[in-house]
Amino acid sequence: MNEYHPVVDAIKRVLDTANISYKTFEHEAVRTSEEAAAIRPEYTLEQGAKALIIRAKLRDVSKDEECRFFQIVVPGDQKFDPKKVRDSINAKDIRFATEEEVKEITGGVQPGGVPPFGILFGLKVLVDESLLEHNEIIFNAGDRCYSIAMKSEDYQKVVKPVVKQII
Repeated sequence: MNEYHPVVDAIKRVLDTANISYKTFEHEAVRTSEEAAAIRPEYTLEQGAKALIIRAKLRDVSKDEECRFFQIVVPGDQKFDPKKVRDSINAKDIRFATEEEVKEITGGVQPGGVPPFGILFGLKVLVDESLLEHNEIIFNAGDRCYSIAMKSEDYQKVVKPVVKQII
């Protein structure tokens, strides 16, 4: 049996505690949404939840509170619109978190394995509304070799993301 990052078990505990059904998939390591879609033929690239971490400089807050990290989740075939994200979180500037920042925030999860469960890392989660139009979504669950598929409505119940148009 493979040893996965502890975040995999943390997500499964959250889902099991909430009595939510989900499917798990073990597979070769993938980093990009396109690689993931290629090994998950029963799901489309659009159903893949691409989870990104950004660092934002917020407006209208004190200097020591202005820099915060957020999680952005978009369909696997899309990129977020920086202006829409800035407007949604009232930021004057945003950038991608560095690989070191991602590892620090997530307890060592590698880029490409970051799950759309920012709540586990104390992050506010912003999801593009188009992802949730699919009955099911699928995502790398804290490890590049492990995916979880679940109903979109259950994802919303557990993660409670802010749903906006950000692509």
